[in-house]
Amino acid sequence: MTYTEILYPVLAVISTLVIAFIIGTMIPGLERKYIHARIQQRIGPSVISPGIMAPIKFFFKENVSPNSTVPRLYKSLPIICFIAIFFILLFLIPQTYQMGVFASVISIIGFLKIEEFCYVLMGSLSKSIMSLPMPFPDLVKGAVHLNGERSFIEDVSSSRALRLIAFGSFPFYLSLFVPVSLVGSVYFKDIVDYQLSHGPILFSVPGILGFIVFFIGYMILMNEYPFAILKTKADVIEGPYMEYASKYRGVIYLTRGFLIFTLSTLFSVLFVGLPPNIFSWNILINIAIAFIFTLIMGIVSAFSPVFTNKQFYPAVVATSILGVLAIILSLL
Repeated sequence: MTYTEILYPVLAVISTLVIAFIIGTMIPGLERKYIHARIQQRIGPSVISPGIMAPIKFFFKENVSPNSTVPRLYKSLPIICFIAIFFILLFLIPQTYQMGVFASVISIIGFLKIEEFCYVLMGSLSKSIMSLPMPFPDLVKGAVHLNGERSFIEDVSSSRALRLIAFGSFPFYLSLFVPVSLVGSVYFKDIVDYQLSHGPILFSVPGILGFIVFFIGYMILMNEYPFAILKTKADVIEGPYMEYASKYRGVIYLTRGFLIFTLSTLFSVLFVGLPPNIFSWNILINIAIAFIFTLIMGIVSAFSPVFTNKQFYPAVVATSILGVLAIILSLL
């Protein structure tokens, strides 16, 4: 192999990841400035404030040490989330399709499960009250568990994160198998090649149903209203993120925009057949889909209440049934 044949895929992968990261830092600002602020009839922050300036600000703030049973693991969880999302996007790039099972739907599900499970650990490993341990024994009636241990705010978000893994995100994973059922392969290369010859899966009946299920699952994974059960400010404040500060909170801010772009790119690959590639016009469509997803998500979340369990579970069940129907139609 020549140096050009080796350098081209490496340069394509690195450049695509850099562009994706830059777009990811801009998405939160565009969402807050041109969607939420316009709907709420206010000026809103600058476009670079939520995704760029806020993380930089947090990186220079003083860190705190929450009371945790495993402090190093607790502090590393936001970084693990970012790395998991990084690998998802990495294996969506066509130059990595030779990586076998890593460039497949099964691999993506595995990395997403790692990202989801981190929220369970975030909530269960922090035993603080605003980064401080309880200064006195908690003897208030109703505040003591049967085993004598106090219940912390993060425990609520941890149990919700566990329910989200076991139940809430199920529709999203169902939607991923609509293209798999139609193509008969879990590999991205086969799914992309199929759509090059047959047209985008999105323009079929199973594809339309799969898009609806995918987007609802996307909203659930993003913990946006009305599915914001993980960190509802009314009762658990910031949920699993509550005790993170300094550079760790900066990583959390960067991760959200990166996740928005990555999930929308996953949709581009599975339902439109356009993988991200900096040396192709496909990247412009990937960016456009990310902005469209952000626009729809911002509008829906701005006008939605918070679902309680009485609304959340029926919505997830109905969406799951729709996902199963899409898979059955794709098999037929």
